[in-house]
Amino acid sequence: MRAHDDLTPLVPRTPLTDRLGWLGLRSGQILLVILLASVIIFGLVQLKLVVIPVLIAIILASALSPVINGLRKRGVAAILATWITLLGGIVVFGGIITLIVLAVRDQWNELFSSASQGIDRLQQFLIDGPIQVDAKQIDDARTAIVDFLTSSQFGTGALAGASAVFELITGTVLLIVILFFFLKDGGQIWNFFLTPFKGERLARGRRIGHTSLRVLGGYVRGTAIVAAVDATAIGIGLAILQVPLALPLSVIVFLGAFIPLIGATAAGVLAALVALVASGPGVALIVIIIVIAVNQLEGNFLQPVVMAQSLKLHPLVILVGLTAGTILGGIVGAVLSVPIAAVAWAIAKAWNTPDAPRPTVAVSPTKRRVRKR
Repeated sequence: MRAHDDLTPLVPRTPLTDRLGWLGLRSGQILLVILLASVIIFGLVQLKLVVIPVLIAIILASALSPVINGLRKRGVAAILATWITLLGGIVVFGGIITLIVLAVRDQWNELFSSASQGIDRLQQFLIDGPIQVDAKQIDDARTAIVDFLTSSQFGTGALAGASAVFELITGTVLLIVILFFFLKDGGQIWNFFLTPFKGERLARGRRIGHTSLRVLGGYVRGTAIVAAVDATAIGIGLAILQVPLALPLSVIVFLGAFIPLIGATAAGVLAALVALVASGPGVALIVIIIVIAVNQLEGNFLQPVVMAQSLKLHPLVILVGLTAGTILGGIVGAVLSVPIAAVAWAIAKAWNTPDAPRPTVAVSPTKRRVRKR
């Protein structure tokens, strides 16, 4: 008889202890977690008027953290540094929006008309071209896209619904107030949430806070720089090719860059459609080549340099995040989904990563003191 047979406890086999019972318990736990996550997401969607300003304020505070930290290091009082950063950000952001609106407000109708004509010409080419496509299939696909873009599901968010003006004003005021307190007392607010924790849990909470701030701020600042470079390069190319509406197309490229993968692709397609109507298929093909070249330059050179401090995500993760964000929050959800996913993955990686140990200085054996006897 083996010795360990006497020490092995005999567990009676019941419907809960056999393999099928264990699988049932685990399945019930998974379903419970999914149900709890669904309830939380549903509650957040219902409170979108508060949740969206809070998320945007967190993102802006992370992006502006180097400015306010630099002012405080130079001896500026916390309240004064907060006001300088907040008002400066409002002036700069508001000035950019105003210049964009003034520059392109008289060209939007022409842009939409050119894009619509470009879609019609592309549709006619698909019908009469070498690979003939049924006109009914194209019409059905076009109708499905238009219905989705104009549906309440896509328009869900702060800019949808009958009370759009009220929600916009309320959300903007709430955003400014929350951003002010995040800039002024962001560290204290996070420390307040860490009050119940001690020891390793406290260290983990601080590590998560620093990681989230670094990743989110680096992502937002890097995306803004990349978007500006893309818009400038494509705008110069459109101007050289004498494609009309180059300025509004550059603006769309800049705004679309904040929605990875889909935004840049949609802006490039729109520019090609306008070039197709205005200058013919040859120029439209050159525009497509320029857009592809800029995207390749961005992915292989610009992003690794500019966004080195932020976390990179696989394109599949970005696509899934964009889809989920669009379904839950519309356009605003699509913009916020990728930085939220990046921060969530950074938190997961930093969850059990201890702080880096301090480097130790090695002492040469020849420099050690010899004890005299």
